Amino acid sequence: MSANPNGPLHVGHGRGAAYGSSLASLLEAGGYTVHREFYVNDAGRQMDILACSVWLRYIELGGDTIRFPDNGYQGDYVHGIARELRLNDGGSLHRPAADVLGDLPLDESQGGDKEAHVDALIVRARTLLGDADYQRLFNAGLKACLTDIKDDLAGFGVTYDNWFSEKSLSTSGAVQRAIDVLKSQGHMYEQEGALWFRATTFGDEKDRVVVRENGATTYFASDIAYLLNKFDRGFERAIYVFGADHHGYVARLKAAAQGLGVDPNRLEIKLVQFAILFEGGEKQQMSTRKGKFVTLRDLREDIGKDAARFFYVMRSHDQHLDFDLDLARSQSLDNPVHYLHYTHARLCGIFRNSVDKGLGYDPALARSALAELSEPQAIDVLQRLAAWPELVEAAVENRSPHLLVNALRELASAFNGFYNEHTVLVDSGSLRCARMALAEAVRQVLRQGLDVIGVSAPERI
Repeated sequence: MSANPNGPLHVGHGRGAAYGSSLASLLEAGGYTVHREFYVNDAGRQMDILACSVWLRYIELGGDTIRFPDNGYQGDYVHGIARELRLNDGGSLHRPAADVLGDLPLDESQGGDKEAHVDALIVRARTLLGDADYQRLFNAGLKACLTDIKDDLAGFGVTYDNWFSEKSLSTSGAVQRAIDVLKSQGHMYEQEGALWFRATTFGDEKDRVVVRENGATTYFASDIAYLLNKFDRGFERAIYVFGADHHGYVARLKAAAQGLGVDPNRLEIKLVQFAILFEGGEKQQMSTRKGKFVTLRDLREDIGKDAARFFYVMRSHDQHLDFDLDLARSQSLDNPVHYLHYTHARLCGIFRNSVDKGLGYDPALARSALAELSEPQAIDVLQRLAAWPELVEAAVENRSPHLLVNALRELASAFNGFYNEHTVLVDSGSLRCARMALAEAVRQVLRQGLDVIGVSAPERI
């Protein structure tokens, strides 16, 4: 997964996190060794805009009146970062507002260009603060946002083996190494002072700039370096989880792989469609820049981790998801995650009741008595259990955790249909053990499947 560390994760980020985490667990269930990595976009313009946004709020706290840029980050979290920074450094980064904002190009609301305005503000910040103080400002925003993201994802049940810094690709020389590899293969050329990658040679719609006329490398240069770095570290396959708005990256990354001499089939790019949050039938708006969004943490605290994780992977990642907050919040059996919790707790209750009633369970007797499970409802459950390994294999092959979700719901429904028609804890020892074995098998599959998608399997509710 990747997200710009320029603010809290919102519910749109949550679907990619839930899908990627579930996919990793699914692949492990299929026998693969999986390395989970978060690509930290800690370089580039968006992080500079965050730094300047923090700085302006910092100056406001010193008593100056600030006209905040249209293109700045306006969320409350920016105030919090500025307040903490000022508390710790005693105001050493303060500069008069007139010096900061004077003579800048007009902002969009003033009839100008918001991009030119904020770019000039970044230059002004670097000039007035100097390299060391600007980096201190930059790092304060980065550290606060990244710490929040890590804590938020941990609470969401999403963990990573490595947090990979985009900035490290430049400082370590990895970007230059990737450029050198492409040059050595004859896949780079110069035009109008810039350095270009011949992406069209490998099926991309156009060639891509790697180094601009001013000598600065592009985002794509970092993407190429990161791709090469992955395979240099010995991974056999790389799976990227991107938002659907990154569809253009598929062709260019495949082209980069071929240019680097890497089989493009070793690279998989999964595009996760948008999740739209609905409450009371109304669509909730999300904008990190404007500070108007429902955070992933808000969602977890409202409906719980289990419901959030489950609802995110209910549908295929390549389909749009309308996230019904009211349904996810409900404790009725119409809520699918509550229904699975209820079913698993019911299964656990069967075994507690058998102990309370002094009715034993003999697995050996159960195996010899499975033929007694002759009722149509029992056969339906048995067939679904028998199909489970093949279904897991299909889910792994298609990178589709939602297939497990659908199968779990159907299995739970099938067992509850059996349970409602037939008593499990009957007096007959062989029939009781056979039915308890059926219950135990369903319980195991529910627990395993829920574990893959990061959802708990409670023994009581």
